[in-house]
Amino acid sequence: MKLFLPLALAGLQAISSMAYSQTAAAPYPNRPVTLVVPFAPGGGTDIGARLIADKLTRKWGQSVIVDNKGGAGGVVGVDIVAKAKADGYTLLFGNVGTQSINPSLYKKLPYNYETAFAPVSLVAELPFFLLTSPSFAPKSVKELVAYAKANPDKVTFASSGNGGSPHLSAEVFSAMAGVKMTHVPYKGGGPAMNDMMAGHVNILFASVLESVGQVKSGKLNALAVTTKTRSSTLPDVPTISESGLTGYESGSWIGVLAPAGTPQAIINKIAADVKEVVQQADTREAFSKQGANPIGSTPAQFKTLIDSDQKRYAKIIQEKNISID
Repeated sequence: MKLFLPLALAGLQAISSMAYSQTAAAPYPNRPVTLVVPFAPGGGTDIGARLIADKLTRKWGQSVIVDNKGGAGGVVGVDIVAKAKADGYTLLFGNVGTQSINPSLYKKLPYNYETAFAPVSLVAELPFFLLTSPSFAPKSVKELVAYAKANPDKVTFASSGNGGSPHLSAEVFSAMAGVKMTHVPYKGGGPAMNDMMAGHVNILFASVLESVGQVKSGKLNALAVTTKTRSSTLPDVPTISESGLTGYESGSWIGVLAPAGTPQAIINKIAADVKEVVQQADTREAFSKQGANPIGSTPAQFKTLIDSDQKRYAKIIQEKNISID
């Protein structure tokens, strides 16, 4: 009996090893994937994430679950993904704020932004609208600037959080216009939008993706768009640059990232699949109808964009002396 015991154990080990190899070699994904959105529901990042999650669910035959983890300008949700297992089953749906602005905005982050993530794919670019509540008197950029100059600090501007791209868009606007306004930060674009429609705050820079429905329904006014050219969604809305602040430009983007250390084969597959679903005609139409510019990119292209925007916003934050800590 003693002679056969080692052989029996060796056999069990071989079977166990074979089972492990088969599991490890199983095609990705073979179980549900969590897509963390580091903001409250309802904002542009959340809307884009849900569209992509639905498309990937259909393609993969596995649920892609959107998990909203808002707080601290996106830092809370981003940190969750930074510390998640690097196996492709917990992903981040980030934006320009979480990946390119926060590193300069916060003196200390609970993760190393340079090494914590592997960029996967840029999903879409999001122009901003300069929005006002219907009850607010100014109905154009020129009227807003004149009103703000006559009423220093009395004009309130909402944002999706301190230091996010909507906040910085307003700060740059204030500087170029030579006006002083009062910042009212919220925990996400959705809550900010709701208070705008209720008339509790005066203006808001928000992505076309999250605001075009409210503009078309008359719940909000769009005074201008922040990009160099007008939005095809609402072509009658002028740019801020052509409204008197020549050279003004801002906006956002959304994309998928994975924890650093995620196998490159998995990153490449997700990137290819995201690009495929983004380029589908109905997906492009859905984004375009909301004013977003659908992209889809390689991991390397997305990394280049993140790095470039980090440098650009670092300069703005330093010049404006903006800090959260």
